[in-house]
Amino acid sequence: MTAANLGARVTGWGFVVFTVGAAGWIVVGLASGQQQLLYSNLFLGIVDLFGIWRWLGRRARISDATRAEERRSTKLPGEALFSVTSLDGLPVRAVDGSVAAHAVDALAGCGGGEIEYLVVRIGGLGGIAETLHRLPWSDVSVRDGEVHTGRRPEEFPELAAIAQ
Repeated sequence: MTAANLGARVTGWGFVVFTVGAAGWIVVGLASGQQQLLYSNLFLGIVDLFGIWRWLGRRARISDATRAEERRSTKLPGEALFSVTSLDGLPVRAVDGSVAAHAVDALAGCGGGEIEYLVVRIGGLGGIAETLHRLPWSDVSVRDGEVHTGRRPEEFPELAAIAQ
């Protein structure tokens, strides 16, 4: 739950599960006189409580505010907005509708703040044998929880590679 990157609330509930486990081991450590088990799980319990605060408290509040701003932007004149942190993991659909890559990150200029390019991952499984490439932001649109581009699937491996 904490490693899957499924959002603030799922991660936060993962820390709740960890906390329950740590509490159980604290009881076992106390009942059996195992000091190392007790102390290590007291420490883990504190870390888990911090995780609950961070993910179910702070990050969930930020996520809610961001989603509210995204919704608000659709009712205002001009372009609808999206959170750039939501790009990670989004499918990148080629012109034929197929998923040609997945978004990883976006890089923006330090001065003007405009996004220069989207970092996409192609191929591989679980990070093994995947390659990272630059997809120019000018070739991208974001809608309906996906990244769309006018490029053909066979063009993706030809995008500029990012050194790894």
